[in-house]
Amino acid sequence: MAKLIYVNNVSLDGYMEDERGAFAWLPMDDEVFVVYTDLLRSVGTFLYGRRLYEAMAVWETDAALAGQSDLMADFASAWQAAGKVVYSTTLAAVSTADTRLERRFDLAAVRELKATAGSDLTVGGANLAAQALEAGLVDECQLFVWPVVVGGGKPGLPSGMRVDLELLDERRFRNGVVHLRYRPVGRAVNDGPSDRLRLREGGALTADPTG
Repeated sequence: MAKLIYVNNVSLDGYMEDERGAFAWLPMDDEVFVVYTDLLRSVGTFLYGRRLYEAMAVWETDAALAGQSDLMADFASAWQAAGKVVYSTTLAAVSTADTRLERRFDLAAVRELKATAGSDLTVGGANLAAQALEAGLVDECQLFVWPVVVGGGKPGLPSGMRVDLELLDERRFRNGVVHLRYRPVGRAVNDGPSDRLRLREGGALTADPTG
């Protein structure tokens, strides 16, 4: 079975974008960019929400990007080679090849896609990732933590949910970025004030006596 990997860039205080919606906090480093490209090459399908898809589609629709450097050409080639599924209730049509538009994030369909895919999949965007984590579909979380504190914005990880993680690997880059790879342990659970639950070994749920 293929793995479903949640990939995101976050600030040191855990935000994927600041309060203005910006996420280009620091200049891109070539060393980090190569790792991004290698990750894309290992993936057969990207699962996107509308906003992230529209941000990434330029790697196919704007040929000038690939013309800026060999590194950017490699990234564009790797992005274009993968299939894409875009989940949106408002997007009228997609602008890239090998791209399917779905109106809802069907967890059963994602589970079937994992079972039949020949290569791993990524899920991008905190909202889709939250649904996939809660359903136990995410096999790995890869976070690129940037050395900046933005003070607020959109969290890179879902709130109101507990997910226990096992660290698989870490890599530090010269520009201060840290790449962390985690595996979820058991299932994510709702950690709201009226339904405090925790995981037993093996994934069974039990009432939290400290709640």
